Amino acid sequence: MVKPVKFAHVVYQTRRYDEMIAWYEDVFEARVVHQDPALAFMTYDDEHHRFAFANLDVLQPGGGDRRGEVGVNHVAYTYASVGDLMDTYQRLKAKGILPYWPVHHGITLSLYYRDPDGNRMEFQVDACTAAEGEAFMNSPAFAANPVGVEYDPEDLLARLLAGADQKSLLTRPEGAPSPIPEAHGLT
Repeated sequence: MVKPVKFAHVVYQTRRYDEMIAWYEDVFEARVVHQDPALAFMTYDDEHHRFAFANLDVLQPGGGDRRGEVGVNHVAYTYASVGDLMDTYQRLKAKGILPYWPVHHGITLSLYYRDPDGNRMEFQVDACTAAEGEAFMNSPAFAANPVGVEYDPEDLLARLLAGADQKSLLTRPEGAPSPIPEAHGLT
């Protein structure tokens, strides 16, 4: 069985956006890699981001602190290769466990799943080096679409099995920005 090679990041939903960013700067000595009014990404090491913050005051204006809003949105785990990610996809699919959101973020190729309690997790493979990821997160392309583009995991699996090279499998597909699924808690 293929297992993740590392814990990657955690994403928090907050109504204390600036306060949270400042706290993580102070406590972890983290630095902001990308920030806009809705989303911020921070790191404290060689990973492109270890923390992300979704500003609910922008994404869900007028809400309160209802359960499911404020708190952990998802945790992410990194796999060593596209092959390992697709092996996991096939294994889980055989058990009737399907991702609710396959998306290529530009920096990662990702599959999002929910556990029986509804906790969300991201299984990902890095699409570039951390330095390339950080550069992309500071680019106009990322500013225009920080969410990414949905992809078909069955198509990706078929391309992998047909012998497509890793670079082509990790290239972000063309397409419109993916809507954030309702199951992700930010719609």
